[in-house]
Amino acid sequence: MIGAQEQQGKGSAMRHMGQTNRNSVMLAALAAIAMPPAILSAAPVRAEETAPIAMSETEQAAPALPPILSPRERAALENRILAERLDTIIPAIMREQGIDLWLLMAREYFEEPVVASMLDAENMHARRRTILIFHDPGEGRPVERLTVSRYGLGGLFEPAWNPDEQPDQWEAVAALIAARDPEKIAINTSDLTQFGDGMTLSQHRLFMAALPERFHDRVVSGERLSVRWLETRTPAEMALYPGIVRTAHAVIGEAFSRNVITPGVTTAEQVQWWYRDRLIGLGLDPWFHPSVAIQRQGREGMIEGEEVIQPGDLLWTDFGITYLRLNTDTQHLAYVLKPGETEAPAGLRAGLANSNRVQDFLTRAFAVGRSGNEALAIARADAIAAGLDPSIYTHPIGHHGHGAGPSIGFWDNQNPDPRGDGAINADTAWSIELTSYASVPEWGGQRVDFRTEEDAFFDGETVRFIDGRQTEITLIPSD
Repeated sequence: MIGAQEQQGKGSAMRHMGQTNRNSVMLAALAAIAMPPAILSAAPVRAEETAPIAMSETEQAAPALPPILSPRERAALENRILAERLDTIIPAIMREQGIDLWLLMAREYFEEPVVASMLDAENMHARRRTILIFHDPGEGRPVERLTVSRYGLGGLFEPAWNPDEQPDQWEAVAALIAARDPEKIAINTSDLTQFGDGMTLSQHRLFMAALPERFHDRVVSGERLSVRWLETRTPAEMALYPGIVRTAHAVIGEAFSRNVITPGVTTAEQVQWWYRDRLIGLGLDPWFHPSVAIQRQGREGMIEGEEVIQPGDLLWTDFGITYLRLNTDTQHLAYVLKPGETEAPAGLRAGLANSNRVQDFLTRAFAVGRSGNEALAIARADAIAAGLDPSIYTHPIGHHGHGAGPSIGFWDNQNPDPRGDGAINADTAWSIELTSYASVPEWGGQRVDFRTEEDAFFDGETVRFIDGRQTEITLIPSD
């Protein structure tokens, strides 16, 4: 509890996997993965039989915290999943996009998002200049995975450069490309998305200077490859994701409790920093600084910072963690009971129900091939027709908190946006983020903002919440 004396206190070709570790779902996944020798030699992952966490519609209130894996266990699991992703997703997306050679490059401490997601757990950063090449020889043959770098990458890529024979790294790349004679050479350049724009100007100049002239007009953007690689979730990842989201939900449940909040004493800012302290103790990382704010009868807008939490306040939090290379992003509401109250005022409960209805309209608007802008327009029209006042700003989630793929609205733009032009694809995870506004009778008709955000998975037909969604406001006793 934080008080005056502050105590201690975030339907596709790629469906092939399972899970392992301290629950039986993880065990099934790892058994299904084809592992290269370097990965097989890693220390075995310890497993304890516990009930798997399945996707559900309604979130469990204040759930127990799942076991947290050690760094070595995490590395073994991350490497196995990465090996499977490279084996299955890369061939599928290269053939889908008609690309027969994809070149990626990064420099130490300046990793581009795609290369960073392809490094094994022991290679935490690119080394000097790391160049990765995928080549599809066609006719159903396996895709080559090559690294033109001084250092190996966990057995996941075949070394393809001998600096003693060819000191110039880009000349080695050019020779490798010339020998394979690809029709389309994808590099990561994009005006639209940061996830497909990893080739810097200086490296592009060096690459093009080394590449024989006859290949120059074969160079194309790898933007779509980058997005498809990052946005696609495998079954093994989706077997892990419920436990990861459950972990975030459990920490939020702790934050929104009397274990952390003493009404009349604790400030919003203290709860924010409690989150950070708690994650350090768990060995987890937030991917953004947690938010905590207050809405209060008679006060406009969100109140933050050193404001003391009082009985009768509606609390809001935005919290996300990174664990096993996957991210969560959650917004929840809590109400601090006044003395004698046993539930939140009816107007506040109705406000959350309104936001749940907007969630329903949005998730029903998902369809393979439909753009994010189209889904936004459909969901908004349906919600407004139902008498709701929505604002939708949903985004993909996965390797990044604000992940690769089309956006569905922005909090500051409810109209079509170029970033929402891309198609919604199957086997993608989403942060269903939105709000609705409503007048609360018990607060004299005050307009209140009912923000909500829950992580979900779209399998090509249906959107399912990964660990349920909040349908009841969390209650915090005042005495």
